[in-house]
Formats: sequence, structure tokens, C-alpha cells
Amino acid sequence: MAKTKTSKVQNLKSKKTKKSAEHLHISLGTKNYMIIGLGILLIIIGYFLMSENSVDGFMPTTVAPILLFIGYCFMIPFGILYKEKKTSVDEIVIEDTSTEEVKQNSSVSGNIRTV
Repeated sequence: MAKTKTSKVQNLKSKKTKKSAEHLHISLGTKNYMIIGLGILLIIIGYFLMSENSVDGFMPTTVAPILLFIGYCFMIPFGILYKEKKTSVDEIVIEDTSTEEVKQNSSVSGNIRTV
């Protein structure tokens, strides 16, 4: 009796670890890499503008930190977390058939007025 309970508990634990491991998988597509690349480009431009020798200049004191902040805090995390919405072929087929059914039902019930 004790063996069956422990085996059930082990099976439940293994299922939970498999599910949690599936959620940890991050797949990055081409858009993700493009967004991350844009963030890195902003960071490079920000450091280049910051390397000017003028202390009171507008570019090294204002624009460069803004570009660095946008690159580090917005673009790179957004590039990592961005996920495309996928439309499957099944959803499109279901939508098309539902519109055809509505047309057929409306032609059958000719006495009903639609406003």
C-alpha cells in the first residue's frame, strides 16, 4: 500500500517539474533579434555621443543618457519578452465556415428582417 502512494506522489512531482520546465523555454524569433539589435545600436550611439569632450554640450549631457536609458531599460527587455501573436489555419477555417453558415441560415429564414 505504501509503495503505490509513493509512486503516485513521484509521478505527480515529475509531471509538475515537466510543466514548470516547459514554461522556462524562451524561443526568440527574428523580430526579437531585430529589436535587441536596435537596442544595442541605441546603446552604441549613446556611448558615442557621450564620448564628446564638451561638458556643457546638449548631446553628451541630455541625448546620450536618454538613448542609453531607452536601450538598456526598454528595447533589450522588450526584445526578450516580445511574443508574436500566431493565427493558426484552423481558426481561419472556423471563421470562414461560420460566415457561410450565417449566410445559409439567413437565406433559409427569409421572413426574418434584419436591421
